[in-house]
Amino acid sequence: MPSITDTQQLVGDLYGHLEATASLPVATRPSQYLGEAEAVVGDARGAPESVVKKRVSQAAELLSHVDGTGSDEANEHVKQARKLTDEILSKME
Repeated sequence: MPSITDTQQLVGDLYGHLEATASLPVATRPSQYLGEAEAVVGDARGAPESVVKKRVSQAAELLSHVDGTGSDEANEHVKQARKLTDEILSKME
């Protein structure tokens, strides 16, 4: 089981990548998914492990609907966010 600080650091990093997409020129539908993912990950910051797992799982599902954003920079943030959701969830199994 990872330490809570390790997990919370990863959640913070994930939130940062999602938050960064908000200021970029992202297509409307992907922007909606990214905004919702940012909100659920925001709820996970500082939360108990069971909440973190649920929220990060929800964010992973939302990110699965984002095929492209229309912005190379935002696409890179999405790619990193997906890696982080996978890493967080694998550490919590």
